[in-house]
Amino acid sequence: MSKETTKTAIAAFTEDQVERLTGVTVHQLRHWDRTGFFVPSMAYEDRSQPLSRLYSFRDLVSLKILNLLRNEHKVSLQHLRQVKETLSHLGEDIWAKTKLYVLKRRVAFDNPVTKAKEEIVTGQGVLAIALEVVTGDMRNSVEDMRRRDETLVGQIETKKGIARSKPVIAGTRIPVSTIKAFAEEGYTVNQIRQEYPTLTEADIMAAIKHKDAA
Repeated sequence: MSKETTKTAIAAFTEDQVERLTGVTVHQLRHWDRTGFFVPSMAYEDRSQPLSRLYSFRDLVSLKILNLLRNEHKVSLQHLRQVKETLSHLGEDIWAKTKLYVLKRRVAFDNPVTKAKEEIVTGQGVLAIALEVVTGDMRNSVEDMRRRDETLVGQIETKKGIARSKPVIAGTRIPVSTIKAFAEEGYTVNQIRQEYPTLTEADIMAAIKHKDAA
């Protein structure tokens, strides 16, 4: 278990977290992944493994916009695929950094060549209201989601469907077995906290002392 791998995981978001933060359902996320419409930045090749789909913060911003387009403005998935293909030269930033507009369930943008608002697929000029998604708001949402109930600090819990129903640090999805593995490799409490900044010393000590972890 490398420090680099663990730090990557800390910066990632699970499907359940993405659904809570963006409004895109887990079912939609998996369908979009299978069909290649939106693939998680940190997905494992074997999608049958637990936490095999992990999303970056940039993914969150993109999916928030896609939720507005698909689920609130009812833009068809077929049209969104056409938009993605047309703007493919923008790469992964197509949804997060392109100022998009919606009119009659069609997506438009500010064409840098013509300096006009145009429907992306047809190139027709439009007059529409901009889709506003503020990255800062998403950061605030992430912080709110990660804020734990103080009564859970230093506690261990087991919940069906989380970490294969194995013990985790209460209020998180961090398996007790992972913390114990770090400790067994010689990591100090402070070093483990560097890997998992959201955990307290009490959390880590509770995990290390827990006897029922697999």
